Amino acid sequence: MTDQQQEQPQRTPTPIDTIAEEWVDTELELFPEYHVYLGRPGREGEYSDQSPAGHEAVAKAQAEALRRIEAAEPVDDIDRVTKLDLVRDLRLELEKHEAGFAQRDLNVIASPVQELREIFDLSPTSTVSDWEAIAKRMHNLPDAMRGYIATLRAGIQAGNVPAIRQVREGIAQADKQVARDGFFFTLAAGAKADEGELPDALKRDLEKGAAEAAAAYGELSMFLDDELAVHAPEQDAVGRDIYALASRGFLGASVDLDETYEWGVEELRRMVEEQESIARQIKPGASVAEAIELLDADASRKLHGTDALQRWMQETSDRAVEELGRTHFDIPEPVRQLQCMIAPTQEGGIYYTGPADDFSRPGRMWWSVPEGVTEFDTWRELTTVYHEGVPGHHLQIGTATYNKAQLNTWRRVAGTSGHAEGWALYAERLMEQLGYLDDPADRLGMLDGQRMRAARVVLDIGVHLTKQRPDGQGPWTGEYAFEFLGRNVNMNDGFVRFEVNRYLGWPGQAPSYKIGQRIWEQIRDEYQRREGAAFDIKAFHKKALDMGGVGLDTLKTAMLG
Repeated sequence: MTDQQQEQPQRTPTPIDTIAEEWVDTELELFPEYHVYLGRPGREGEYSDQSPAGHEAVAKAQAEALRRIEAAEPVDDIDRVTKLDLVRDLRLELEKHEAGFAQRDLNVIASPVQELREIFDLSPTSTVSDWEAIAKRMHNLPDAMRGYIATLRAGIQAGNVPAIRQVREGIAQADKQVARDGFFFTLAAGAKADEGELPDALKRDLEKGAAEAAAAYGELSMFLDDELAVHAPEQDAVGRDIYALASRGFLGASVDLDETYEWGVEELRRMVEEQESIARQIKPGASVAEAIELLDADASRKLHGTDALQRWMQETSDRAVEELGRTHFDIPEPVRQLQCMIAPTQEGGIYYTGPADDFSRPGRMWWSVPEGVTEFDTWRELTTVYHEGVPGHHLQIGTATYNKAQLNTWRRVAGTSGHAEGWALYAERLMEQLGYLDDPADRLGMLDGQRMRAARVVLDIGVHLTKQRPDGQGPWTGEYAFEFLGRNVNMNDGFVRFEVNRYLGWPGQAPSYKIGQRIWEQIRDEYQRREGAAFDIKAFHKKALDMGGVGLDTLKTAMLG
């Protein structure tokens, strides 16, 4: 048993811990869905208030929590980190509220359009009472949807409206949920508890709830088409002010956007050169495209069907946990459990959901396989398993969840995209350094992802700040973004279309991966410089991960002083 797996001494909660814990409790009241994400019982089947009044109530609670935490005095280093990061987070959320972020919250991947439905993916389904909660949530979805529509309508009145491209995509996604073969009707038709069939009355209630939830998405589609689309601007760019706030939110850090754009251009150039070098290792004289063509034709690197994909994911993940847990990381026993899953949706994308607070639900890696996709190339996806699993997201988030004895709940469940995704990209490079990507094909797959992430820095900042294009042919536009990404990823047109639509509607998120990796590497390099001969990278990783989820500015301050 490793040191980290030993029983940890229980830290005596401080006043700052109490404020942070009470803030989590407040969030659970304001956002009942958090109960599902944290695996905590209570408020089953309820939704948060998506209306303008609901957002005002959240802002009022944030302002009160900010007043309390600003007045509190830290008693130790854990307190100092908690206060620093909670103040940062609450101030930012209030700034975003004042800027009307909720009024324009419509995109293709992470807005109420998706979130009102996605909560069902994590909802327990083992017992009759679980299905009763699902039926209740279906019945409650129409009110939540009307609140969301009211907030978007307030955005129309304020002249704060998302771009027409996002509105059109939202209509298409909403229409899918209305169909008889859509998510809600399918969920109700397949409902079954572990002990067997459900009572007939509950089955009927689920069918009724499914019809109500589907109808609510029909209302959303009509509103977007009849009202919002008329006011939606053609221009995809959100401008510097909104972008700067969004970037701070995703990174937990303030960066020089103009310098970061130029760095992104250079980083992309470097990724291309590294890819070209490895392509020549795969086949002497080959271009990247020729090396990829050769690998795609290699039957030994191909998986057929989602069952084979799921098995390969699980076997690869289990092997990484076992080997790294013996050699490079202290991995507590509960964190060693990681389930690899095929998602119930077909929207595309691979993602991770953390364990329940008590590990009753393990961490899960999900693969949302687009409709019609039946073949998968292991050389492309090996690095993704490390990104989402160990030593990536699962090790990071699972470690934070495990550290109950030292960290308050907020420290275990908070965090930013830059911290989490930056660590996951950092982990990919680390696995290369540890020899897990020695096969040039697997390394090319890793670089394929790294190149895409570098391209996203350039594209995202470029289009939203209307920067000059790298080719010198004028300013960035949304349309040019599709061409640019298509040249920098080895993906089909459907993937490129989905990804660019995501970037255009979710400003600041996509660059947080690569910028986050950059900041993680900068912190490590500076920490190593200061430690000199005493530097221990394993100890560095443990110290950083034991801190839990924090903004990158907080991480830098805590690690470097």
